[in-house]
Amino acid sequence: MNYDVIIIGAGPGGIFAAYELMQLKPSLKVAVFEAGNELSKRRCPIDGEKIKSCIGCKSCSIMSGFGGAGAFSDGKYNITNDFGGTLYEYIGKKQALDLMYYIDDINLRYGGEGTKLYTTAGSRFKTTCIQHDLHLLDASVRHLGTDINYIVLENLYAYLKEKVGFFFNTPVRTVALEDDGYRVICDNGEFTCKDCIISVGRSGSKWMENVCKALDITTNSNRVDIGVRVELPAEVFAHITDELYESKIMYRTEKYGDRVRTFCMNPKGAVVTENTNGIITVNGHSYEDPAKQTNNTNFALLVAKHFSEPFKDSNGYGESIARLSNMLGGGVIVQRFGDLIRGQRSNHKRIEEAFITPTLNATPGDLSLVLPKRILDGIIEMLYALDKVAPGTANDDTLLYGVEVKFYNMEVEVDENLETKHKGLYIIGDGSGITHSLSHASASGVYVARNIAR
Repeated sequence: MNYDVIIIGAGPGGIFAAYELMQLKPSLKVAVFEAGNELSKRRCPIDGEKIKSCIGCKSCSIMSGFGGAGAFSDGKYNITNDFGGTLYEYIGKKQALDLMYYIDDINLRYGGEGTKLYTTAGSRFKTTCIQHDLHLLDASVRHLGTDINYIVLENLYAYLKEKVGFFFNTPVRTVALEDDGYRVICDNGEFTCKDCIISVGRSGSKWMENVCKALDITTNSNRVDIGVRVELPAEVFAHITDELYESKIMYRTEKYGDRVRTFCMNPKGAVVTENTNGIITVNGHSYEDPAKQTNNTNFALLVAKHFSEPFKDSNGYGESIARLSNMLGGGVIVQRFGDLIRGQRSNHKRIEEAFITPTLNATPGDLSLVLPKRILDGIIEMLYALDKVAPGTANDDTLLYGVEVKFYNMEVEVDENLETKHKGLYIIGDGSGITHSLSHASASGVYVARNIAR
């Protein structure tokens, strides 16, 4: 079957590329191939009662399917060039921000109306952070919440499915060059197109690496972020989250000079697991609906590691640490901060007696047996630093879940159009190693669609 454009991956990059193509050139014949399910069929079997841990589904409904890995996230769209990727290095800072605001307008029209746009501009908390050697990054943040984010995706799919051909549960095995375009090869057939957009997200990192090798596309090693997810009473960070909702705070450790940062803050949210290529890691969600909110706030503390010579496999390093955690805990490990500091393993009794109720059923254990000393030292130092601006952060009963790993694709060599050396082959979203967020990935999809439409 022949198409004008084939999009591989139905995450935010792929969705907004398809959307923009239909806005600008609805006559184009477009197909989207996705390894996971359509949105309504994305269901994780973990219910906390009959099934309490990951059972290794063929396609992880948390990570794959329409909406990508961000479908069940807390729906935070950070409008900034300060973090979330380096898209601005390819298309310019102004255009990158303009595209992110354009995405924001679409989200509001498709079900996100009434949600709040937070901003760090003029925040007194920025001064407080600097006084304690912490650094608050600038951003505007649209928080949709996991529930509203789902509604937006539902509405976008309802619009697109009448105009675009969707192939769900259809993983693409490889992409081959043709004289006048590309051949996309799947288990159930082969499809050709003039232009091909690859948007496979972080979970497609190994697949993307293989495609780049086959097509002789240069890639560069990227970083991996390794750390823990912190859970504490919502009151501890309420003075920050009520004003900013999402605060990206950076700290440089005294001991090693490493940078530790907060990531994905979920006020009154829940800690969850995710499956990346068979590896169980931890993440967090939050909801806009008060009825679904908890008494806890969670966020990640991450340390970035980048390798060059002689070892270059940053993702492999992160995977090995995550696998060690899975081996020791059968999945995610949880430990009280007080136990970690005293050098003792958390057990069920101490977790149950804590003045906080965990939102994830994890295995009590000892994170010092999993995380490298340098990374763990940085996390501990950061917790004490945060305790100065949010007293209670370093309490004994603060829970640490491990491990949290953010895998980044090898950075693919593309030009200012996000086009590879092969004309008509575009790499976008987190699969490119260029974007690391919902807003940047979505913006890259719109940007490429506009190039193709021209």
